[in-house]
Amino acid sequence: MTASPRRALVTGASGAIGAAISRRLARSGYRLYLHAHSGGERAEALAQQIDAQLLRFDITDAAAVLRALEPVLESGPIQVLINNAGVHDDAVFPGMSARQWHRVIDVNLNGFYNVTHPLLLPMIRTRWGRIVNISSVAALTGNRGQVNYSAAKGALNSATRSLAIELASRGVTVNAVAPGIIASPMSEQHFDAAMIARLVPMQRAGSAEEVASLVDFLASDAASYITGQVISINGGMI
Repeated sequence: MTASPRRALVTGASGAIGAAISRRLARSGYRLYLHAHSGGERAEALAQQIDAQLLRFDITDAAAVLRALEPVLESGPIQVLINNAGVHDDAVFPGMSARQWHRVIDVNLNGFYNVTHPLLLPMIRTRWGRIVNISSVAALTGNRGQVNYSAAKGALNSATRSLAIELASRGVTVNAVAPGIIASPMSEQHFDAAMIARLVPMQRAGSAEEVASLVDFLASDAASYITGQVISINGGMI
């Protein structure tokens, strides 16, 4: 680490994976900014625990994103960006409403643009940066009832590869992490032990901490030659 801690932003910090990433980056010595929209109380408690600053905004509202990030950038660049915020709103495609389609695309894909774009030039000027986008196994394998979510995360994977090419000579790496079934209150509603044993060769769900360890590595100096990759963490599903 440098004498002055590098600054990192984690979006969607109130969820299980976002919170685990935030705790892990805090242990690695980053100066953390945590984003939350819904789940603000959980994110506020987490921010107090790890001495981070909480930013509340809707990532689908480009003007609101700028209002939140411009004061942060006045005191220096964000050099580590973890694009973790996301939603799913499942339905088989014939029964999927336009609202479900556009909301999932807006949060998972347009939110990536809204947050990343204003942070990019200040990051580039430092000649060092890490962008890690949290994708999903659904983008790689497809999943019944998640055409919207798979489309959004698949586009995020493609954006990851293209942005990595653009920034490779600038000292900024861009990678995606694609989790499989990760233990959380939400996943427990959809996957019982028998289903996990059938779908996952390791016959268990992953942990948010395991995802956070991979993200922490990709954000470090040790991962300086890794860029443009979509790295699965799924117990051997694919």
